Amino acid sequence: MRLENKATIITGGGTGIGKETALLFASEGAKVVITDINQESGRQTVKDIQTNGGEAIFVHHDVSKEEDWKKVAEETINTFGKVDVLFNNAGIYIIKPLAEIELEEWNRLMAINVTGVFLGMKHIMPLMAKQNKGSVINASSIAGLIGSPGHVLYGASKGAVRIMTKDAAMEYASAGVRVNSIHPGYIDTGMADYASEVSGNSKEELGKTLFPLGHLGSVKDVAYTVLFLASDESAYTTGSEFVIDGGATSR
Repeated sequence: MRLENKATIITGGGTGIGKETALLFASEGAKVVITDINQESGRQTVKDIQTNGGEAIFVHHDVSKEEDWKKVAEETINTFGKVDVLFNNAGIYIIKPLAEIELEEWNRLMAINVTGVFLGMKHIMPLMAKQNKGSVINASSIAGLIGSPGHVLYGASKGAVRIMTKDAAMEYASAGVRVNSIHPGYIDTGMADYASEVSGNSKEELGKTLFPLGHLGSVKDVAYTVLFLASDESAYTTGSEFVIDGGATSR
């Protein structure tokens, strides 16, 4: 019960890392607010949590829209009376050569990956500050740490998340609110399926080629790192980067 009675928000909680983290949070005693643009998958995560005896609600949510964030904050407080943890997980992935990136694509990805994180921190961290405690976990990527062909757009978004995390951590440290970023490599989700399709390599080949441990990460690998950062076990940790990449960035 590492998150017993903690009220938590997980964006993009309908699939992949978000869903796995939501299920883990609930099993550790958290009350979970699932948000997602996809109502069907988001509601299914809530159903799965409730079936196992956990507490969860769903809020339909476009992370790039400020009014939606206000709704998420309001419904969380109205339902659970507080907010202890925010996992800014929602994001999209585009691999494309620099000269071929359309401005519309740039703006759309930035709206979700960067503006979404900014709005989440803007509307949730002040609520945490009133409680003098809280933990925010922002999903960046190893693409926010190292360069890679075809990743100017995605890497720019994740680099922004990385430094926003540090800035917010410094701004809210005196209020007892912690902010950290996670930096996964390829995890076995739909994004890895997409990378496999674009590169022409199987996921198994990507795992062996890119990661010294020899395979892609699992959603559990990420979820347990997020759990640590959400829990009081990481009480003295803020503004830090947590790399989950099978050793890739150590080369």
